[in-house]
Amino acid sequence: MAREVAAGLLRASGVDVGEGEPLEVGGGLACRIDWAGPLELALDSEADVQAACGVMHVHGRRYGRPTPLRVDFASVAAGVLAATGVLAALRARRLGAAYREVGVSVAQAALLGLSQYLAAASVADASDGGCGEPGGAGRTDGTGGPPFVSADGVWFELEALEADGWLRFWSGLGVERRVVGRGWLPFQTRYGTAVCPLPAELFAAARAFGYRRLARVAAECGVELTEAARRPAVLGGMPWRLRAGAAVGAPAAGLPTAGLAAGGSGLGSGGGPLGGVTVVEIARRVQGPVAGRVLALLGATVVRIEPPGGDPLRGVPPMAQAGGGAAAGAVSARFAALNRGKGVLEADLRSAEGRSAVRELLGGADVLLHSLAPAKVAGLGLDAETVAALHPGLVYAQASGGGPGLSTDYPVQAHSGLAALLAPDGLPPRPTLLTVCDVLGGLVCAAGTVAALEARERTGRAQRVESSLLSAARLLCGAAGGADAPGGGAGVCTDLGALVRDPRLAAALEFGPDGCAFVRAPWEFGL
Repeated sequence: MAREVAAGLLRASGVDVGEGEPLEVGGGLACRIDWAGPLELALDSEADVQAACGVMHVHGRRYGRPTPLRVDFASVAAGVLAATGVLAALRARRLGAAYREVGVSVAQAALLGLSQYLAAASVADASDGGCGEPGGAGRTDGTGGPPFVSADGVWFELEALEADGWLRFWSGLGVERRVVGRGWLPFQTRYGTAVCPLPAELFAAARAFGYRRLARVAAECGVELTEAARRPAVLGGMPWRLRAGAAVGAPAAGLPTAGLAAGGSGLGSGGGPLGGVTVVEIARRVQGPVAGRVLALLGATVVRIEPPGGDPLRGVPPMAQAGGGAAAGAVSARFAALNRGKGVLEADLRSAEGRSAVRELLGGADVLLHSLAPAKVAGLGLDAETVAALHPGLVYAQASGGGPGLSTDYPVQAHSGLAALLAPDGLPPRPTLLTVCDVLGGLVCAAGTVAALEARERTGRAQRVESSLLSAARLLCGAAGGADAPGGGAGVCTDLGALVRDPRLAAALEFGPDGCAFVRAPWEFGL
């Protein structure tokens, strides 16, 4: 599956790809994809990788036991990463680098997909239950969670990004305030913990009303409901859209880099095929930061724009002394896993001064990467047309949810039909609480961005790339089947804290000063 995904993405990006193994890419570049790579594990299948690298464990937290994820998540992620590495190497070759081979393993892709969970598990203390999972609703096993079902049999996901909307919605359905409050913490933190044990009263309240009534209450409270599709409507397809802009007035490699000192510490360009590329990232949560992290791992200088005082997600426990760039000092381990090595510029985008500082930073950048809501970008002066007028050579990369009400992972799983594919036999649609769309959406965004950089070098024209959580979900829907029982050579991970200490995985991990685990770059670039 990984090979097919990589070949398909490369061909769709205009790259000649051979049929052999490893993949032979035009111009004498080879792409090698295997199961274990440098890891000392006996892996021969998607099931082996999911079992040994913790995917079954994290996905299975809601079920109380390691459970196969019924799509080829690790293989698809490896295919996207392989295509990303090849595109980055092709761009670097145009600028004089001598890369001849790109290597990726499915196991390293799986670990990269679990970055935030591995970091949290490596520093969690007793107050976190030993694995970075806050308890909730009086439950200690972590099982259960959405979706909900209405009185007329409609299964749906609910998204509430603010406590006030959550409280008003459930109170409007007659649930006692104390019960509503008891459910907020596990619901709010489910993106980082992969558990969501909610009070039974919430499910009972949803079952007391028809879906249309529930939707009206949700709209009044600023809460989103998403009906769960019974099957995927559209499978596969290109997960990003690339459009050419105006001709670049000067070579991309000659774009100025002055002014980057405003970004703070850790802004030096790293090695790798994207060395010398500067990315300005305006993103929160998971999707956008994953994309920026991938670009940083390829050698780009990535500067995050954060509000004054920093991103609020920096303070979500468990905490780590990660060190370096955007993760300097005490910071959330999960946040550090997604943002390590990035620089930071604090700017209030609502103020003229803050917007001016961002425009100045963009003047020395190659890429603007953002996940801002479409309704906001024009008012901030960050829409594609305005940015193109100010900085004609910039690659404009936009990561979105994919449509109204589809701004986060679990509603996208429900809407796309992915939740139906992932549900155990005989059960209604049920999303995985492992953030597969956020992670794969970030990988896809990074791949599209690198494709745009390569296209800019090839054509001399500015590029705009668009990707979404929904496009990532559809890519996964095209990889249905997934893992079954692992082979005899692969054990089943039941403890991420133990997994990061396993010496067989040493080649894939590095550690902060307090032992916080971070996933290394998953590529090997041969000269």
